[in-house]
Amino acid sequence: MTEPLLSVRDLRTWFYTEAGIARSVDGVSFDVGAGETVGIVGESGCGKSVTALSILRLIQPPGRIEPGSVIEFEGRDIVTLDDHAMRDIRGNRISMIFQEPMSALNPVFTVGDQVAEVARVHGDMSRGDAWKRAVEMLAMTGIPDADVRARQYPHQLSGGMRQRVLIAMALMMKPALVIADEPTTALDVTIQAQILELLVDLQKKIGTSILMITHDLGVIAETTSRVIVMYAGEIVEETSVDELFARPHHPYTEGLIGSMPHIGHDKDRLNVIPGTVPAPTDWPHGCRFRDRCPYSWDLCAREHPPLYEIGSRAHVSRCHLAIEPERRNHPHPPIVVQEGVAAA
Repeated sequence: MTEPLLSVRDLRTWFYTEAGIARSVDGVSFDVGAGETVGIVGESGCGKSVTALSILRLIQPPGRIEPGSVIEFEGRDIVTLDDHAMRDIRGNRISMIFQEPMSALNPVFTVGDQVAEVARVHGDMSRGDAWKRAVEMLAMTGIPDADVRARQYPHQLSGGMRQRVLIAMALMMKPALVIADEPTTALDVTIQAQILELLVDLQKKIGTSILMITHDLGVIAETTSRVIVMYAGEIVEETSVDELFARPHHPYTEGLIGSMPHIGHDKDRLNVIPGTVPAPTDWPHGCRFRDRCPYSWDLCAREHPPLYEIGSRAHVSRCHLAIEPERRNHPHPPIVVQEGVAAA
């Protein structure tokens, strides 16, 4: 088999706070292949964005990547690289698209200068060549009159155009991996669709891999080939996007899909997952989803479930229903510790 472009093994990123140790990412392992688009989905607080920042080595105190964590990229464990070597990778071989373009862009520099700076820092280009390349990238992302827009400031552009600027910056050096952290959250639905279509199109042209971080299953369905579902700092299900929507196994995944609006929905209100994600300073013993799960039983409280294979190695689920599937026939109201909230 071809070696994966990115291989994450037993990633643990913990934050040492006055309230205790927050195990935000707690034993996460996955691969991303060359040219592949992989999605990480989950509600707020599940650890998906911390996973992305860990891959870029952007975790700041009081947080740290724990010893034993492995993030292997293009054959090198980047957890052990010095800062100079990591700067060569960050922005050059791995880049990131942030979710809020107005805060990600510097308001006192033109967008062209900000895109060109990527080429000057990582590509050692002259000022003139970097500017020319920046205008080309802005045009490639669909910004009209790119040479004119390049001389404008972020506040002079629409939200959709600002997001395109961030995409141009991320793809400036034709990186092997782009991490897109909620890239359409701040945009209206029409612009969201345009940005997702743009990402898919540019991926085909450049051949980069994409790690799509989102809470939106619609984005996952639109852009990814494989999906990782995270909950309470760990992976609870992983499979192909078609398999996930056709045959979800983990009760949390079922809840996420069930909370999506559907055309012709005959209920007055959307389904919700009762309760909230537990605090990362105090993950429950056993299954971390058991207090919100309609199928939980005594085994779920006693034993932390491993990732079981569901039919094949390509589909895994962290749920004891894999060994006692008949319990799915007898759901019960979950134990609700707090007021129920809709899944994000």
